[in-house]
Amino acid sequence: MINNMKKASYVLFLCMFFCMQNSIAQQNPEYTQYMYNTMMVNPGYTGSVGVFEANLLLRKQWVNIEGSPKTGTLGVHFPLANRNIGLGFNIISDDLGPSSEQTLASNLSYAIELNESAKLAFGMKAGVRMLNIDWSKGRFYDSDDVLLNTNVNNKMMGVLGAGAYLYSEKWYAGLSVPNFLRNDYYDDIQESVISDQLHYYFIGGYVFDLSSSLKFKPSLLVKAVKGSPLSTDVSANFLIKEKLTLGASYRWDDSVSALAGFQISEGFFLGYSFDYTVTELNKYNDGTHEIILRYQLPRKTSTIKSPRFF
Repeated sequence: MINNMKKASYVLFLCMFFCMQNSIAQQNPEYTQYMYNTMMVNPGYTGSVGVFEANLLLRKQWVNIEGSPKTGTLGVHFPLANRNIGLGFNIISDDLGPSSEQTLASNLSYAIELNESAKLAFGMKAGVRMLNIDWSKGRFYDSDDVLLNTNVNNKMMGVLGAGAYLYSEKWYAGLSVPNFLRNDYYDDIQESVISDQLHYYFIGGYVFDLSSSLKFKPSLLVKAVKGSPLSTDVSANFLIKEKLTLGASYRWDDSVSALAGFQISEGFFLGYSFDYTVTELNKYNDGTHEIILRYQLPRKTSTIKSPRFF
C-alpha cells in the first residue's frame, strides 16, 4: 500500500510538471479562500470531507473600479452510502464589465484507499455555462464597431472537467483541469469575445499539530494558463482551539491577503479575507473582499477524521 501511495504521488507531481511546461489570461474566477472552496477547482475533492458540506462564497474584487469582477459560488457535496463515491453540485455567477456568466455543474468522484489513512480520488465535472454581454455597459475603443454593438444573449456552452485528489488526515495534493472545453468568454483587456484556454490547477497543503490547541497549515495553489504568467498562491493559517483561524497569503506579483475565520458552531464556519494589490493597480482600488459561509453536518462517529482546514 505504501508503494502504491508513493507511485500515486509521483504521478500527480509529474503531471503537474508537464502541465506547467504549456503554461501560461486569467479567465476563471480567483479565490483567496480556496482552501475552503476546493471543489470549485478540483472535482476529485467531492465527498472527501466524509459528511454533507455546503458553502456559499461572495467576492468583490478591486473595490471602486467600475466593472471590476464580482463572483458568487454555491457548492454542495457529500459521500454516498458507499463512502468511496462522492456526489456534488456547484453554481458559479461571475460578472466582469459588461459580461455576466453563470455556471451549473455536477461533480462525481471515486476514491481508492491506498492505506489506512490515505486515499486517491478521481473526479469528473459536467455542466453548462451561460454567457451574456451587454456592450452598452462597456467601454468602447470604437463605438462604430459592429462587434461591439451586437449583444450576446444567453449563449449556452458545455463544461467538462476532471481532477485527481490525493489526501490523508494531515495533508493533500491535487491536480485538475476544471474545463477541457474551450468556449467563448469576455476578455476585459481586449474588450472582445475570444476563445478561452485550458486552466491547470495544482493544490497542496499540510497540517502541523503545534500543540493540543494550535494547528498550522501552509498551503499552495498553482494555476497555469497558456498565454498568461504562472499564478502562485501561498498561504499560511493557524487554527486556535478548533475555533479561530488567522492567516495570511501571497499571490505572486499580485496581492497580499489577510484571512480570518470563526467556527460559529459545530456545523457553521464563517471566513473572511481582504486582498491588497501590490501592483500599480493599487492606486485605483480599495482592495478585494471575500466572505465564505460553510456548513458541515456534524459527525456521528469518529471513524472519519479530517482537519477543519480541508
